[in-house]
Amino acid sequence: MNKKGFIFDLDGVIVDTAKYHFLAWQRLAKSLDIDFTEEENEQLKGVSRVHSLEKILAWGNKTISEAQFTELMGKKNEEYLSYIAEMSSDEILPDVPRVLETLIEKQQPISLGSASKNARIILERVALKKHFDAIVDGNDVSKAKPDPEVFLIAAKLLNIKPKDCIVFEDSVAGVEAANTANMISIGIGNEAVLGDAQYVFKDFTEISDDFINKLINN
Repeated sequence: MNKKGFIFDLDGVIVDTAKYHFLAWQRLAKSLDIDFTEEENEQLKGVSRVHSLEKILAWGNKTISEAQFTELMGKKNEEYLSYIAEMSSDEILPDVPRVLETLIEKQQPISLGSASKNARIILERVALKKHFDAIVDGNDVSKAKPDPEVFLIAAKLLNIKPKDCIVFEDSVAGVEAANTANMISIGIGNEAVLGDAQYVFKDFTEISDDFINKLINN
């Protein structure tokens, strides 16, 4: 039986926590008198907390002390965690459980590959943690996407060669990381944005069991 490694990003692929990041960053920006729009929030997808705050400060032409910078990052995370604490399995994106269960049925190894340091908490809140054979999150990596480190670690934990791994991603940086790792990249979202992915689907409702079989047997 063919074994492939299936690696899922978290935010925007399994659950939509982007809205919580947006609310938390927006409140932080407001406290500094900076306007922060949803368009700008798009540019923070898959970007680390440090770089996100640096971008927001640059957009607002603001300079702050290192101590305040650290304090604000902590505040943002606390606020974000307070939203996560209320999450439930209702927040899983459409058809994600079906795809995961199909892969488990076909005995395919599954990993998470996410920049989020809160990935394990989120998977527990939405009751999906048991579906994953391996979890690689922001606590396990030193380099952010588009560096492929997160996916290469996931492949290693699954004991599958990178060329036999399939990555589901919603960000440009994530797709680039998967391509650099020599994995099959599947974009979840807008084709105009994720055009570098080998396949793009609006969401998992467009991914048929036949397509999954094709990926496994290719």
